[in-house]
Formats: sequence, structure tokens, C-alpha cells
Amino acid sequence: MTTDVKRRMALGAALAVLVLIGLLLYGDIREMSRLVQEFDWRLMPAIFGLTVLNYALRSVRFHYYLREVGVRNISLWTSIRVFIGGFSLTLTPGKVGELIRLLWLKNIANANPATAAPSIVVDRVIDGLAMALLAALGLLAYPQYWPAVGFIMTVLLVGVVVVQIRPLALWLLALGERLPLVSKIAHHLHALYESTYQLLRPKNFLVGLGVGLLAWIAEGLAFYWVLVGLGVPEAMQVALLSIFTLAVGSLIGGASSLPGGLGATEASMTGILQVVLGLSEAMAATATLIIRFFTLWSGVGLGVLIVLIWRKMLFGYGNNQPNVADQPSSGVDLNLQKKVGR
Repeated sequence: MTTDVKRRMALGAALAVLVLIGLLLYGDIREMSRLVQEFDWRLMPAIFGLTVLNYALRSVRFHYYLREVGVRNISLWTSIRVFIGGFSLTLTPGKVGELIRLLWLKNIANANPATAAPSIVVDRVIDGLAMALLAALGLLAYPQYWPAVGFIMTVLLVGVVVVQIRPLALWLLALGERLPLVSKIAHHLHALYESTYQLLRPKNFLVGLGVGLLAWIAEGLAFYWVLVGLGVPEAMQVALLSIFTLAVGSLIGGASSLPGGLGATEASMTGILQVVLGLSEAMAATATLIIRFFTLWSGVGLGVLIVLIWRKMLFGYGNNQPNVADQPSSGVDLNLQKKVGR
């Protein structure tokens, strides 16, 4: 692992500690400690199970996307390990977790990064749209959130539409090729576009969006059981508001570009819980802390575990396989190696 990645991980860890301290100070550490002690931990299997269901659904979609762009000589089980293993670097600035998946795909299946990258990019775009749709469920009652969610959804939809209008997309690519720096990677951009275009065709778009909705509803229900465990009454309205809160918080965290959405996600979720459910500062902060443990930190933990167990496979120590579907790549691979190291 390179010094740069270690430095990024240290920055992410430092930010996580600051966020934890901020939540504890905001919610009153004594009151939050009491709430944690009184939490109904019998609900933990359901909460963790719904979180794992989210990971499983998104991993299967990732495998489906890989096959659609031509990376077919990789098993579902391997795709799952690549996808979840990337969570190990969630807290590193600069989206290193996304880049390392490309390196692993190159090592395992000899996948051209320019061909495989859309499986990751489109995955994030579709997740954004799914969360925006779920957030829209609560927007009718809370218009103060319309601009933020509306802006994010508009940007994502415009991107999808531009990709699907081939003459426009190809014209933009041709325009970019006139730029000195862009011309050097023009063939990679064309491969990137073709794979992205394929993944955003109506069938693949709807399949991906459907899986995304199910995955994030599952995580929203995990949040619901966290609230129930803290003493919030069981009710359909609470379940819907839990999904809404998680979706909006995740969107804001993603838009912040902070590693793992740290700080932005916690602040927005804590504030929304106080507004929509009338929770106290301590209960809102505690609920946010617990759900982030299950959704963020469990993902990081599973990712680290996968990397530790299957390190040789992921980093390609004598494990490269020929991929009949992909073209050989050049400078992109070297850049990936330099970026994430071994």
C-alpha cells in the first residue's frame, strides 16, 4: 500500500473521530450512553441482516453490470468480493475505493479499466437516482428539501439523457479530442462511453434502478428498527420517514464529496430526525450513530476482512486470467497501480 493511500486513510480516520466527538458533544454523551444501554439489542440481527441485504443486492447488480459491458470471465462470488472489498477504502478521500475495484478487476479478469469503469460509475448514478426517488416520498410534506434533492436528481437525469443521445455524446467526445490532454486518452473515453451507453439502455437502467430501490429500502428499514430499538413507536409513518431520512442524508453526504459522507450525512440525518419525528438531540444523535455503525462501519469492516482473506487474489499475485471480451489497456493501468499501490 502506497504512502499516499496510507495518508488518505489517516485523514479519513481523523475525520471520523471528529464526527464522533461532534455527535457526542451535540447529543450529550451521558444521555447518549444511557440510550445506548437501554437500546433493544435483540433487534441487532434484523438491522444487520437488512444492511447485508443492501450489500448483497448491490453486489449482484455490480456483477450484472460487469457482464453487460463484456467482463464475463468472473464469477458472482468473485464480483461480490470485489464490490464489498472496495468498502475497505470508503474513508479515503479521492474515491480510492472505486479505483481499487478497477485494479482488482484488471488483476483478476484482465478487464480494461476504461471498459469496466462504467459498471462502477453507473452504479453510483443509479444509487443516487434511487435515493432521490425515495427521498421524494417525504418531500411533499417538507418543501425545504426540494431544491437540494431536485438539483441532484436533475443533474443525474441530464447525465443519463446525454449518454443516451448518441449523436450528442459522440459530438462532445469529438470536441474533447481537440484538447491536447484529452486527445491522449481519446480511445479510453470512447470505450468508457460505449460501456456507459450500454448500461443506461432502458432495460439495464430499469433493472439497476429496481435493484437500487429495493437495496435502499432495506437499509431504510434497518434505520427504522434502530429507531424502534430506541423506543420510537412502531408505525408505518415512522418506517416511511426512516427511509426518507436515510435517503436524504445519504444524498447530502454523497454530494459533499467527503470520504464516506462523514460529517455531512450525520449532521443532516440528525437534523432531519429532530424535524420530522420530533426526537430530542440525544436520541437523534444516538440513532444516527447506531445506523452509521451498521451501514458505514460494518461495510468498512467487511471490506477489510475480504482484503485480508483474499489479498492474493485481489492484488493479482500470479493470478491473472485472460479476458476474451476486453481489449488490452495501456497507461490507465499504470495510473491505477500508482494511485492505489499494493
